[in-house]
Amino acid sequence: MIHLDRVAHEIKTVGLYDLVLQDIQKILGKTRVNEEEILKILTTHPQLLQDYMQTNVEYNLSNIHLRDIETNDLKDECQKMAKKINVNLEQLRALEKYTLDFEQSATLVIIFSIEFFVLFSVQYFIVLLNLKEWQGLIYSLFASSIAVAYWYGKKEQKKYATNNAIYEKMYDETLEMIKNLEEKRCIKKSDLIIERCEEHV
Repeated sequence: MIHLDRVAHEIKTVGLYDLVLQDIQKILGKTRVNEEEILKILTTHPQLLQDYMQTNVEYNLSNIHLRDIETNDLKDECQKMAKKINVNLEQLRALEKYTLDFEQSATLVIIFSIEFFVLFSVQYFIVLLNLKEWQGLIYSLFASSIAVAYWYGKKEQKKYATNNAIYEKMYDETLEMIKNLEEKRCIKKSDLIIERCEEHV
């Protein structure tokens, strides 16, 4: 559901993807590249497309480059399937954040930030407030916070894995449904493509 022509255009023109563009320039050995060259590199180096998609997820931009299907003019079975596709597209957009590797997710950054703050507070209470006689209790509280952070991190990691599996399955199912709807001549997939991202305009 990703529109590669749009991807190539955005990599070339939007600063958000400068790192991906630089990698493409290195591969091609030149600084000026056109969209056709970018498309070719994306097909031979799928990791670069993955980097583009990951950047989008990190910035809450969707990699689902399809708009919802207008169902009012469709009849019976086509309308029913189109509505299901629209529901799936909405759920896929909501689940996209779980396609990011947990190790690179904002959740893990927050956990580490909280633990750093707790460690700083421990040092503050012991040293600056002269609570050395309480340091055993304070350190035990800090150790407890590490255990809680570890438990929460594992729980979130499992949540990411579960939701990513749901996303992958629903993605494939939705693509198949769109293909079926197009074969029945109910829709044209090309009419659903979102050519440009409003956030980049």
